[in-house]
Order: sequence, then structure tokens, then C-alpha cells
Amino acid sequence: MIREAAVAGMFYPNSPSELREMISEMVDKNAVKEDVIGLIMPHAGYVYSGSVAGATISKVNLKDTCIIIGFNHRGIGKPYSIMTNGIWKTPLGEVAVNSHIGKQILNNSKYLQEDYSAFDSPEHSIEVQLPFLQYFKPDIKIAPINIAPYKKATIYKEIGREIAKVIEDSQDEVMIIVSSDMHHKERNEQLESSQGKDNLAIEPILALNEDELLNRIQKYYITMCGYAGAVSLIAAVKELGAKKVELVMQKNSADVTGDYARVVGYAGIIIKKAEDKDLSEPVELAKKTIETYVNEGRIIETPNPLPPLFQEKAGVFVSLHKFDQLRGCIGTFEPAHDNIAEEIISNAISSATRDPRFSPVTADELKQLEYNVDVLTTPEPVNDISELDAKKYGVIVEKDYRKGLLLPDLEGVDTAEQQIDICRRKAGIMPHEKVQLYRFEVKRYK
Repeated sequence: MIREAAVAGMFYPNSPSELREMISEMVDKNAVKEDVIGLIMPHAGYVYSGSVAGATISKVNLKDTCIIIGFNHRGIGKPYSIMTNGIWKTPLGEVAVNSHIGKQILNNSKYLQEDYSAFDSPEHSIEVQLPFLQYFKPDIKIAPINIAPYKKATIYKEIGREIAKVIEDSQDEVMIIVSSDMHHKERNEQLESSQGKDNLAIEPILALNEDELLNRIQKYYITMCGYAGAVSLIAAVKELGAKKVELVMQKNSADVTGDYARVVGYAGIIIKKAEDKDLSEPVELAKKTIETYVNEGRIIETPNPLPPLFQEKAGVFVSLHKFDQLRGCIGTFEPAHDNIAEEIISNAISSATRDPRFSPVTADELKQLEYNVDVLTTPEPVNDISELDAKKYGVIVEKDYRKGLLLPDLEGVDTAEQQIDICRRKAGIMPHEKVQLYRFEVKRYK
């Protein structure tokens, strides 16, 4: 099948030179390319949403094949459709469908059906992405998918996991793009409400929480056209080890038109894995401890023989983060075990399962966790606050049997006064009570 350009001359220029020039003005030529596994881009006319699409795609190190999940605006064809053969034409040339990837997805899916009518003219949601892809990578291939908005969360998530399985098993370099605008403001709706609805949808995407996204779509009547694809995307990238989500740009049509009666929101979002790097020995031990305990319910053995790094005694804190948000942190002020390895194993399990601020970590979350292990020096008493430094020293505040501890170099904690205040509150020590202060340093492993 040859799929001719349907909206050239309407959504974007029909002239190759004019189209290339327009895109060149919308992209960031100085952007640092990142290894992205998934992204969301708007699909309005370029004059409205092109700046958001351009800024977003500029940050992406494009892979050989893009699975593009579009939105079927007109409801033509099967509700869950895929195209496994063919050519898509734009003024910048032809884009081939990756038949190998497409057929693997189709064969692996319980819901997707081959139906080319779902992609035929005048549907634009996938087509408008192609010139941006061609601008940066003329030989790119695609696997087009359309998902209808029937609020079928189970199906959307299953399709996402099916796509992830194909990507994991493939020798090809593959990424996922969801084509979606944000909320479409109604005439009698306040602009502030419309922009707020954009944010209500963006927040759970940034947290990679597909259930909350769908809940908000229904609860607040958010008319984000591609929310179904976004749910599939989130389910997929979580399987693929996503850990970082970035809102690149957010705008709306009124920024261009000045027409606040009819407003459509646009957002560009990229999703990345954590940077590839060798784990330090303490972090590797904490990670192995938690994964074994959560998956198998058992405590791993202490390494034998003990590496030199683990042979001493010391207090240890193990911190867990998920999408840059704290997910658990438990530790010991002073050593409670015979060596640092045992300290890490014990506190890693506690951080994952016994931090009273959080529910226990589940197996589904393990791929999203990032670990810090802080090994503490022996605390030393200080006589004056001038001996403290929020970046260099952690603080212990003590009054009788009550103790509060805060690690050093924490985001948003810039002064010793802030450290002491937080420690007092953690320990239930009133501001007027006299206390003994201690400081310590940490060796932080990531």
C-alpha cells in the first residue's frame, strides 16, 4: 500500500523546500541528543504545535524504527489497528513501514488487527510526525498503530506490554512515539481550567502512572485525544526500564492565535532509561538484596570473601528513588552489624519494605528504582552551628533518648539551620529545647 500525504498544504507546507525551511526554524540545532525509549509529540498544524514538536524531537537520538501510536479521529476501521506493509509519502520523500517489526507486534498481540483503512486519508495524527523524523533521519522506518479511545485500560496496557516484548526481543533499534494533543478547551470553559487540565494529564505521565492518567481523564473530562496511546506507552516503557521523564515544552494554540475561545494544549515529553554505568559495589549489593527479597522472599548471603570495601563497621543509609522521587530511605546512625555488607543488606530490605512513609516496593517497580548507599563516618560532637556545613556534613540532633538525623548535600536543604530544624521535627524535639549536635561525613555511592 502507498499512503499518500493527506494533509500536506494544510497542516504543513506542500513544497519540500518550504517544509524543510519551516522545520529548520522549529528545531534546536544545538540540543544534546539523548537516548530516548519513548516520547509524546503533538499533531496539530505546524504553525500551532510545530515549535513543541521541533523542540522535543531535537533532543532525541532517533533509532532505526519508530513505532508511532496515533489517534483515530474519525473512528474508521478497527479500534486497535496496525499497518505491517507499505510506504508513507510526504513532501520530503517516502517512509517505509518496517514489516518485520510490524508483523512481530501483530503476531504477539491479542488485540491489534491489520486494517489499513484506519490510517487512510484524511487521518493526520501519524502523518504529521513524519517530516520531523525525515528531517533528522531520512531513512527512518515506522510501524504505525492506531488505538481508539474506548477507556479500556486493560487493553491499552496489554498492547503496551506486547509492544515492549517485541522491542526487547528485537535486534533492531526501536523507539515509541505517541501522537497526541492535550486538552481541547470548550467555548464556555475558562482558560485557566483548560490549562489546568493539561497539567492534570501531564503530571501522571511524568510519574509514569498510567492508571492515574486514565482516572484523571475520566474524572476531570480531559479531552486529550491520544490518552489511550499514552497509557500504552507508559506500560511499555516501564517494561523497558524507563527511569527518567522530561517535559521538554508545553504550549497551547492561543500562544500563536490569541484566540482564547478555542484553545488546544500541546506538550512534548521524552522518556529515558537511566544512564548506562557500572554500579558501585555497595549499590550493586543493595540492588541485588532488594530484587532477591522482593522476588523470592529471601535474604541473600553476605559476600564471601568480603571485598575490602565491606570489611569495616559503619553506619549505612540506603535510599531508593523512583522517577526522581524518594521511594524509601532507612539507615543506621552507628553500625548495628559486623561489617558494612551486612549493614547494607539489612537497611536495603528495610528501605524497600519497612519505611513507614511508603508501601512496600513491588516487583513491578524494581526496574524503575535508583539506589544510593551512604556510608557514614563516626559522628563527632560540635559546639557551635558554625562548625556545620549543609553540603559537607550530615547532622544529628540529640536530646536525651530522642535523635534526629539528616544526610548531607540534599536538594532544597542549603543551610545548617535548615538541617537542624528538620532533625528536630523528625525527633519530636521542640525549638526551645537545648540539644547536642553531632556532625558526620558520608561516602555516597550511586
